[in-house]
Amino acid sequence: MRFRLPSAASPPGFQITPMVDIFCCLLIFFIVTYNFSRDEMALEVKVPTAKEGKEVRRDVRELIINVKSDGGIVLNRQTLTPDQLRSKLAQISNIYPDQAVILRGDENVNYRYIVDVLDICRSANVWNVAFATAKPVPAQP
Repeated sequence: MRFRLPSAASPPGFQITPMVDIFCCLLIFFIVTYNFSRDEMALEVKVPTAKEGKEVRRDVRELIINVKSDGGIVLNRQTLTPDQLRSKLAQISNIYPDQAVILRGDENVNYRYIVDVLDICRSANVWNVAFATAKPVPAQP
């Protein structure tokens, strides 16, 4: 009777497939995250700079209302009329009473348009409003 000698199991080699899977998942995650963070900056709204402004951590649930230099109102890449903005904000504030809103006004916008958007927010029971500013550009020596 002939028995086989137990052969030593060879150690498994480096598995590349799981590494490629992880790399692809991370790549997709970063591309999607980049696209969402880019949405705010892609509009033609240049916010004024503030010397004493601080950078704060943004909450994902914040609404960003952009007021263009011609007075156009943009929310989630949609240009809205004041009545449409009021109805959307009223719907959101009914569901989320503490809804945060970031108001980004162009540096050349007439102040009346900013006040109009603030009035719309107040009439829709949105009280948590902040203003966006840009960091000052450091002077070159």
